[in-house]
This record gives sequence, C-alpha cells and structure tokens, in this order.
Amino acid sequence: MHWRIDARGQTIALAADGGIPWVTYWGPRLPETEDLAQLALAARNDLTGGMLDKLPALSLSPEPGRAFQGQPGHLLAEADGRPLNPAFVFDRFEDEQGTLTLISRAPGLVLAHHLQVKRTGVITLKTTLSADRPIRVQWLAAPVLPAPQHGQMIDVSGKWIGEMQQNRVDWSPGIRTREARTGRSGHEHPPYLILAGAGCTNTQGEALALHYAWSGGHRMLAEELPDGRRQVQFGHALGAETEPGTWFETAELIATSSTTGLNGIAASFQHDLRDRIVQWPEPTRPRPVHYNCWEAVYFDHKLETLADMATRAAALGAERFVLDDGWFGKRDDDTSSLGDWTIDRRKWPEGLHPLIAHVHSLGMTFGLWFEPEMVNPDSDLYRTHPDWILGPVDQITGRHQMVLNLALPEVRENLFQQVSAVLAEYPIDYVKWDHNRLLPVVDAAQTRGIYDLLGRLRAAHPSVEIESCASGGGRIDAGILAHTHRVWLSDSNDALERLRIQHDAALFLPACITGSHVGPRTCHTSGRVLPMAFRAWVAAQRHMGFEMDLRKLTEDEALTLARITAWWKANRGWMLAGSILRLDCDDPAVTAEMQLAADGSQFVAFAGQGETSRQVLPRPLRLAGLDPAARYVVQLVNPEDAPRHSWGPNALKTGPLTLTGQALMTRGIHLPVAWPATMWVVEGRKL
Repeated sequence: MHWRIDARGQTIALAADGGIPWVTYWGPRLPETEDLAQLALAARNDLTGGMLDKLPALSLSPEPGRAFQGQPGHLLAEADGRPLNPAFVFDRFEDEQGTLTLISRAPGLVLAHHLQVKRTGVITLKTTLSADRPIRVQWLAAPVLPAPQHGQMIDVSGKWIGEMQQNRVDWSPGIRTREARTGRSGHEHPPYLILAGAGCTNTQGEALALHYAWSGGHRMLAEELPDGRRQVQFGHALGAETEPGTWFETAELIATSSTTGLNGIAASFQHDLRDRIVQWPEPTRPRPVHYNCWEAVYFDHKLETLADMATRAAALGAERFVLDDGWFGKRDDDTSSLGDWTIDRRKWPEGLHPLIAHVHSLGMTFGLWFEPEMVNPDSDLYRTHPDWILGPVDQITGRHQMVLNLALPEVRENLFQQVSAVLAEYPIDYVKWDHNRLLPVVDAAQTRGIYDLLGRLRAAHPSVEIESCASGGGRIDAGILAHTHRVWLSDSNDALERLRIQHDAALFLPACITGSHVGPRTCHTSGRVLPMAFRAWVAAQRHMGFEMDLRKLTEDEALTLARITAWWKANRGWMLAGSILRLDCDDPAVTAEMQLAADGSQFVAFAGQGETSRQVLPRPLRLAGLDPAARYVVQLVNPEDAPRHSWGPNALKTGPLTLTGQALMTRGIHLPVAWPATMWVVEGRKL
C-alpha cells in the first residue's frame, strides 16, 4: 500500500508491505502525477557481501529484535522490567480531514503513526502506543524520517546569556545524539534540527527541518547506518516515562521543507508559531512596548520609585509596565518565599492597587512576574508541604530553590488557587512566568503538569498574556508556546550578544513573540558599554521593550530611545505580521537581516556592525525575498548615525534610491562606513 501527504511545499510519501510502514520520500513537493509504487520501488536497496539476506526496514519505528542495525524507534518492557520486543504487523490506515493514521499491531499492543497537514504548510507527526496491560516505555520516537544523502546537519546549542548557537555538523558513520535531561527544552539542547542540502545558504538551496514541540527533556538522534542509510529520531528524553501505563504518546514533530535556503525554513516555522500555535487573547491588538523594572530596582520595591519609573517609561513610549521579582512573601533576595504568592505588605501596605492605578493613568497596562513551578526551602509552602518536592530530599538546590512536583494534582490545585487569586484581584494583562531551576530528575509527567496548570489559568483568565522565561531562553519550543504568547530570548541585554542570538533564533521564532529589551548603558551581564542607538535598534528588531533605570538616561539617550520607539510603533503592524529573512553577508563583521511585509509591499533591512571589518569600505549588502522585476524605493532611516570618518559621497546618506529587486538582490546596496556596535536601518517600498 502507498500513501502521500502534501503540505504547501513538501511531500511525505509512505509505503507498507507487511510490517510497520516506512517513508519512501520526504522533501520538496512532488508532482501530483508521481507514481507512488514506482517511488517505493526506486527506494529499494541492493544487497552485497557481509549483509543479511534481507535489509531490515528503516520504518516509522525501527524495531529492536528485527536485526535492524541502528537505533530502534521504541524500547519497551513489561511492568516488571522484562524486555518486550513485539513484532508489529501493519493493520490498517485512516485518512480523513488532512490526517493520515497508520496503525500497526502486535499481541496486546497498538502502535499508531499520525501525520497531519496544518493550514500553515507544515506537517506534524506523532506516535501513539496503547497496551492491554501496563507496560514500561524507555523510548518512543515520533515517526522516524529518513535524512538526505548530502549536506550538513544544523542543530542548536547554547548556555545562559548565550542562547541559540548554531552547530554545523557533517554526517559520518555512527550517531549524533543531543539529549536535554534538565526537564525543559533547555539552553543547551533546544529541540530543533535543520538538514541543509549541499550549498545551502540563507537565501538559496534546499533544506528540511524538524522541531519537536515538547517543553520537557527530549532526545534527538541522527544516525548513519553501516549500509549508508540515514535516520532522524525525536522523542522525550530516555526514561522520561517513569511509571508503567497503558497509553503513551510523543509530542508533535513539526516538519517543513524549503527550496529557497534557510530563509524558507525560517519563514515556515515563524508563520506556524505565530499563526497556528500561539493562541492570542486579542489577535488584532498591537504588541505593546514593554518596560520591565528588574534591572532598575531588583528586589528593592518602593511605590514612589516605581511610580516615577512608570511615568518616565510612558514618556518614552512604553505601553506595558512589568513589575518583576520581589513583590510577594518576604522576598528581599532570591533565597526565600517562592511558593508564597501573596503580596508582601511590608513593601505594599495597600497591595499593588496604587501602583497599578498610576500605571493605568499613564495609559499603560500592567504585568507581573511569577515563578510558580519553584519553591524555596525558606517558604511557608515548603514548611507545610515538604512532600510536594520533585526528586530526592537531599538534592542540590539551584538559585536556592527546588522544584514542585506538578504531576501531583494537589500541587497544581494549590498553585492555580494562589496565582488565580492574584489575577482575579488585580487588573493584570500580562504574566512573566519564570523557570530558573533545572529539574533534579527527568519526568514527562512534570511537563504534562505545567501544560495542565497553564491551560487552567488561561481558561480562567483568557485575557492575560503569558511570557515563557526560563533563566532567559531555557524553555522555547512549540509545546510551551501553545500555552504562552512571548518568550524571553535571553537574560543578556548586551546588544552585541542579542544581535547574534536573535538573528540565529529567527530560523525558528517570529518577531512578535521574541522579547528584546534596551538594557542599561553598562550591561549587567557583560559589563560592556554600548551606544543607545545600537541598543535601541537591536531591540527594535523584535518585540521591543526597555529594562533599565530610566533616571540614569542622559537627555540625548532619552531622545534617541523615544525616537526609535516611535519608529517601531509606527511599523510594528506590518513588521510583526511579516517574515524575518536572514541575509548572506559577504563581510563576517556584519550581521544583517530583512523584515519583509506579508504582501511584499515593503521591507526594512538591519545591518549590525559587530566589529571592525577587515577591508576599508563596507561590502555591498545583498537583499532577499524581493520581486526581481519590481522597482523599490530604498532609503536610510538613520543617516544621523554616520560616524565622523564617513565623509564620502555615499548616495543613501543624502536621499533615496530606486532600484529593481533584481539589482537589490544581486549587486546589493552600498551602506556608509560604520563603527563597531552600530546599526544601519534601510527602509524599502515597492512601487
């Protein structure tokens, strides 16, 4: 039997001949006339010396015990631990409303693989397993896909204040495994993989990509078998299902394909997150400019100081004031009170009402910080319920805190009641939801618990937006974004670091959910001092905000920040509804990208000068995604930022140019000379 499932730009073709079905093709969309039987025949391999008499199938779940030489797609055991190696036989298929389900059976077991076309053009894949008695699952992969025989893998690693670092890895015999065992998608191993074809760049070439939509620990393996075949598997972390059960399922594995380079992958993932996964309370509401007080006051909360900060923020263009850590329990530092989500009456004798009233009088909305999944040993909650802790009693703490066991219904109920009471009492439109502690054990039930808790809170308070923060970018994935609306990409407000972090994150994340703030003159995480214009333009590339002591701004800094904030507000409508396209820069000192309107009518290009170029003059900047035959008017937004040693006749410094899309994408534009830590911003409109 043969099937195909087609999305906007990709096809997955499958076949079954007795055992678990297998993928005969995954790549750019095939013609409707493709003969699937011939396609399956063309995928059959030869045999030679040193091999078995039949090549074991690289199926949707390669089976242990079937002489398969690579990593199996499932590892099962009876409830008492005895190994379970069933021989699955294909049973039937169901094909309705864009979903193809392929069902295989073994005695007492049903293994189903679900493939679904989404309206955004991606294909999602999920595996489910049911049993007629409790069994144990050590590993269950989402439907296994073959990898191409050319090109490289691009996966993502990182660290706190250094998220979203790209790794380009050549294929070789054996296994590349990335496993996140910290209980969240992680700074270290975010659940993304790009299979870039030979010669693929940002703007040209073929690529395939996968995103595992799960916020707990996960495992990815990319394997080249001794016979040369390649497979990719994604699933929960090994051993994450800690209890026997009769029903197991993977998260969705989101698949996409591009024939226009990495930008095709980026645009697909960006649109899917923005238009399908994130459930906006008010989809038509403009994304508000944030002011967060954390790097201004930390735990030192005084009404007069914060009211003054709100007044200054509103004057600069802020539209949402966020009160960060320090408002609850007896929270004077990070050693106490997590778990006690009641107002600290020492700091707030009248509660938060006076501050919120002042914020609202300025035309801003109000947001509040929580970290509900965690508890300090120095808290009333811990003293009352030490049995609610996840992991051993003698575990190492992290940031003086432990993790609450969200698999327990009573824990979720307690947290729901506490958080919901605050949201019910105060007019709060935004929650910054933090997660600053690695889990002491890997447990998929913890992730299901946070999804349940967030789902209940969303249902009870549907107008409240939630940001996913986990020491910055430690939990950024489609699983958490199905319950939240924004991510705090990094705790680093260093604009040079941010320039790189958010540029690489654009392969997966749209601008509208990616928080980026203008930090203080001296960065709190790097000590670096950077110009206000550069800090503000970097923040203006994403969902803009500021996070600093506004009393310390010079007059010139305040004017610059207000001007760039006003520019962002005037352009956010089309920018945040469009696509981020990374540009192929011929100068490694420059990090550049475009934001292109959904209808192609306008764009803005950002060219960030990270360091001094090796050559004397800037190399031309080649744009992307334009109509080659159309004419565009391009102009420099910020000619006033030209340094004093830029004194030549560069055309963009004095006025607009009119060029075809072909010229802009092949020859490019000459920008003025730039100093390190500066940004050129170029607007373009299609005639």
